[in-house]
Amino acid sequence: MPTIRPEGASPSGNEPHQQRDLAEAFGTEAERYDRTRPRYPTAMVERIAGAAPGPDVLDVGCGTGIASRQFQAAGCRVLGVDADARMAGLARRYGLEAEVAAFEDWDPAGRTFDAVVAGQTWHWVDPAAGAARAATVLRPGGRLAVFWNVDQPPPELAAAFFDVYQRVLPDSPVSVRWKAVGPDAYAALCARAADGMRAAGAFGEPEEWRFDWERTYTRDEWLDQLMTHGGHIALPAATREELVAGIGAAIDAVGGDFTMRYTAVVVTAARTGTA
Repeated sequence: MPTIRPEGASPSGNEPHQQRDLAEAFGTEAERYDRTRPRYPTAMVERIAGAAPGPDVLDVGCGTGIASRQFQAAGCRVLGVDADARMAGLARRYGLEAEVAAFEDWDPAGRTFDAVVAGQTWHWVDPAAGAARAATVLRPGGRLAVFWNVDQPPPELAAAFFDVYQRVLPDSPVSVRWKAVGPDAYAALCARAADGMRAAGAFGEPEEWRFDWERTYTRDEWLDQLMTHGGHIALPAATREELVAGIGAAIDAVGGDFTMRYTAVVVTAARTGTA
C-alpha cells in the first residue's frame, strides 16, 4: 500500500512518484506479490469496463497483471506497461502483453485505447504528467480510472499494528497509516489524482466511486503479503524479522486470523473532445 502524507501537508519533494528506486523494487518479490496481493471487486472492474466506449484497455503499472487479468475476464483487450522488467516478465508468463517503461516515457507508437487504468500504482506516477499522458492515448469518450484497495483491519488490530510499527520502525511514515484507517485516509491521494485530471484540461469533472468488500486472512497469509508492501521490501533482515514477529503476535492475540475490510476507491474521468 502507498505511504501517504497527511492532508494539508505541503509537498516535500519526497512524493511517491519521485521515489523511482522504491517504485521499481517490487520485482524482487514478483511471485509473492502476484500470489498474495488482493484482487479487485468484480463490480468495480465491470463498472469501469462498462463506462468505456470500447474494449481496449491500457493498464499502467500493470505489475504481474493482477488487474489486467480481471479486465480480460470482463471481456477487455489489455496491454500492460510497467517500469519493472521482472514484474512485466511475470505478467507475460500469464499470457499478457506487457511492455517495459515508465508511463511518462512510454512510446504508444500511435496506439489508442478506450480506457487507461492503474491499480495500486498511480501514486508512482506524477499525477499531472500522468493524466496528460493518458489523454494523448485515449479515444474521445475514453476513460481514465485509477484505483486503490484501502485496507481497514478491525480497530483493535489496527492499534496493535500501529504499536508494532512504532516500536520497530519509529521513524517510518508507514506506521501512521495504521492510526487513521479507512477510505478517507486516502483523501489526499485521491485529491491529487483528481487535480491531475483537471490540470490536463482534457477530461470531464472527475468522479469518485467506492466498492466495499472483505477478505479473511490467516496469520501466515497476512505475513506472506506484508513484505510486498512499499517500504518493506528493502528492510534489513533483522528489522524484517522483528516486524514479522510483532505483527504475527498481534494476529495471534486476536485468534490467529482476522477479516480485513477493503474499500476499492476509484478516481475516474472521461476524455472530452472529438480528436
